[in-house]
Amino acid sequence: MTTPKSVVRKFPPFASFQKFLVSETSVGNISRQEVVSMIPPLLMDVKPGMTVLDLCAAPGSKAAQLIEMVHGGEEARTRKVVRKMEMDRGRETSPDGRLTEEQIEEEEHNGDWSDDGRTTGLLIANDADYKRAHTLVHQMKRLNSPNLIVTNHDATMYPSIKLQIESVREGGETRNKYLKFDRILADVPCSGDGTCRKNVNVWKDWNPGNAPGLFSTQVRILVRALQMLKVGGRVVYSTCSMNPVENEAVIATAIDRCGGMSKVDIVDCSSALPELKRRQGLSEWKVMDKQGRTWPSWQAVEEEKAKNGDEGLGRLSEFMFPSKKREEAVPLDRCMRVYGHLQDTGAFFITVLQKKIEIKTRPEAGPKKAEPEPTSIMDVVKEIEAKTTNGSDPLEKIETADKIVPLQTNDYAEGVSAAARQNQENAPSASATAIKRDHDAHTDAAMSTKRLKTRGEIEVEDPGDEDRQVHWPPPPAAQLDASRPETQTSLPSPASPLGNNQKQYNKIKQPYEEPFKYLDPDQPDLQSIYDFYDLSPTFPRDRFMVRNALGHPSKTVYYTSALARSILTANATSGIKFVHCGVKMFVKQDVQSAE
Repeated sequence: MTTPKSVVRKFPPFASFQKFLVSETSVGNISRQEVVSMIPPLLMDVKPGMTVLDLCAAPGSKAAQLIEMVHGGEEARTRKVVRKMEMDRGRETSPDGRLTEEQIEEEEHNGDWSDDGRTTGLLIANDADYKRAHTLVHQMKRLNSPNLIVTNHDATMYPSIKLQIESVREGGETRNKYLKFDRILADVPCSGDGTCRKNVNVWKDWNPGNAPGLFSTQVRILVRALQMLKVGGRVVYSTCSMNPVENEAVIATAIDRCGGMSKVDIVDCSSALPELKRRQGLSEWKVMDKQGRTWPSWQAVEEEKAKNGDEGLGRLSEFMFPSKKREEAVPLDRCMRVYGHLQDTGAFFITVLQKKIEIKTRPEAGPKKAEPEPTSIMDVVKEIEAKTTNGSDPLEKIETADKIVPLQTNDYAEGVSAAARQNQENAPSASATAIKRDHDAHTDAAMSTKRLKTRGEIEVEDPGDEDRQVHWPPPPAAQLDASRPETQTSLPSPASPLGNNQKQYNKIKQPYEEPFKYLDPDQPDLQSIYDFYDLSPTFPRDRFMVRNALGHPSKTVYYTSALARSILTANATSGIKFVHCGVKMFVKQDVQSAE
C-alpha cells in the first residue's frame, strides 16, 4: 500500500476503508508497519518456547512480531489437545480442515507439548521511558498474550531477572539462578537519518553531533544484551541510521569489549530473505564532528587537539574509527545495510550476533591519568616508606597510605539490589528515547483507537482497570515490602493528601504501580468461577493474579504463563519495575438488582 496516510484519513473515497483499518487494528487483526522495520525480527529465528527480550521496544511494532513468533503453532497444538479431550468425553468435534491438519502434523515433530500445547516461551518488552512503556502496553494488549511482560528500565543497565527455583550451593555459598535469553532485539535509539525520505523533521533536526552523542549508549546496550544472552543465542542489533559511527563502529567496539570473535561471532545472513536488496557493511569510513569536519583517523584528531585544542572534538573517541589494532579482524562485511533507494523504502542497518561461549566484558576505557596508580602491594609499601619521615610511627604510615590509596565509597546501602540502585538514579534523559523513530510513534498512534479519558483527564486504557489506581500511602500489605531497603528507594515519599482525581508520583515522576499478587487456587471467588464455567481439571489454576497489594479479586482477574508467574513472584521485592503482565480473564460486573 503506497497511498499516504493523510490521504486515507481525509479523502472521502477512503472513508469506509479507514473505518475498516481502525476497527481491525483495535482488535489486533491488523498492524501497520514499514517493510524494512520488519526485517530485524525476521532474522532473529525465534522458535516457540524461547525466551525473548526486546530492550528498546516502544512503540511496539517489532514486539508484536516477536510475540506472534513466540506463539507460533500454538493454535494447532491446542486444537489437537481439545479434540482429544472431547473424544475422551465421547463428544464429536468438527473437522479441522486441510491447512490445520498439516499444521498439526508439523507440530507433532517440532512442537512444544509440555504444557498441553500452550506455548511456554516468553517475551519481555522494555523501554526506558515510562510514557512510551505505557504506549507499548496499549499496543501489545490488542494481541492478548499471557506470555508477555513489559518493564521500564534503562537498557544500558537492564537488571538481571531472578528465577523462582532452588538456589545453587557452590563451595558452601548460596547462589541464585538468573534468566538468560535465547534471543534479544536491540533496536537502539539512533539519529534516524535513514528515515529522511518520509520523516521531514529529520532534515530540520539532524546535526553532525547526533551520532557521536549516541555512540556510547548504543555500545552499552549491545554489550548488556550480550551479557544476558544464552550461549548459542542471537542478538540482533538494528538502527534506522546509515552513519557508520552508530553501526559498524558500535558492532566492532562491543565485540572487542566482550573478548573478540572467539566469543562473539557475526552471523552471515546473506542467504536469508533472498528477495531483499541489501549491501554489505563498511570496513572503512570517516567520522564527522559536531562542527561538520570529517576525520579519516583518530591520529588526525589527536594532532588537531595538540595544535588547536579540543573544541568540537570532545565527543569523538578512538573507538568510533576503523581500527587495525584489534587482536582479531571483525568481519563487518557480514553486517547488512538496506538503503532507501534500492527498493523504495526507508534505510536500515541490521547485524546478527551469536554468542559462542560465556563472556566477561572489559570495562569502558576511561580518561588517561597523569600519574599511574601503584600496580602492586610492594609498590604501595615502597611509596609509603619514601614519603614517611619517621619510619617507626605507625600512625604516620596509615595517614600516608590513605593519601596514596583513597578510600572508595558509594552512596548505596548494603544489600541494595542493582535494580533498586538504578531506581534511585535520575531517569534517563528523554533526548535519546525521543530520537528513536518519532515517526513510528505517530504511525502507531494513528492506527490505534482513542483511549477513554475519565476522572479529570486521567487516562484509563480499558474498562475494568479501575482496581489498578495508583495511590499513596500503599495498602498495609505493600507496607510490609516497603520495609526492605531496595523497595524504600522506589516508593514515593509521603505528601499532602490530594484529590481522588490526581495521581501520586515518586521522585523520578513515575506513578506507583500496584504489585502483582497471585491468587490461591482454592480462593472462594475462583471456586465459584470454576463451577460456573465448568473449567477442565487440566486447566492450570495457579496462574491467576490481581493488581492490588491485598491480593483480593475485587474487580479483575488476570491470567499469565507459568514462566511469567515464576518471574513476577521471585522478583516481587527486587526493585525491577514491572509495568504490565497477563491478560484479563475475568472481570466482575456490579449490578444494582437482579432485574
